[in-house]
Amino acid sequence: IIPADATGPSASEAGVPVFIDRQLAGGYGHGDHFYLGGPWPDGVPTQGYQSRFAPAQFYRHAIAEIENYVGQANHGKSFKDLAPSAQDALLKQMEAGTLKLKGGIEAKAFFTMFLQNVKEGYFSDPIYGGNKNASAWAMIGFPGAHYDYSPWVTAHNQRVPVKPVGLLGRPDWKR
Repeated sequence: IIPADATGPSASEAGVPVFIDRQLAGGYGHGDHFYLGGPWPDGVPTQGYQSRFAPAQFYRHAIAEIENYVGQANHGKSFKDLAPSAQDALLKQMEAGTLKLKGGIEAKAFFTMFLQNVKEGYFSDPIYGGNKNASAWAMIGFPGAHYDYSPWVTAHNQRVPVKPVGLLGRPDWKR
């Protein structure tokens, strides 16, 4: 979803898979803050997530259905084995809602959740497993969790001249 380029690291390099795994293993993944009791009629986009599955279940079912679809359409191949252009085409189908999956999985809803989780992991505080070494923050010039920004409050449209720091500090800090 986020490839590496001259601007910054890829989602994988920034630790996004670790972030998502941790989130799915916790309260978010178990649906602690979601109503999952049904009924489940088709909602409208402004209603947010509408499913009988908690996010971790949704990921498991959606990934399995996507792999089934890819395998049937591509002689047993897995998504990871597709050419990048074919992967992009499939993701665009998911985003547009034109990819039809089985098992009650709406591809567009999964793509929306996955994209949101990737963004969260890419720009989260490194304490949560993503944004490794605050690399995404450095890319956009976000200084992170510094204790005092008062010298820069009136410095509009100027970079804050400090290295990004997360809630646990920086790897180069010595105790």
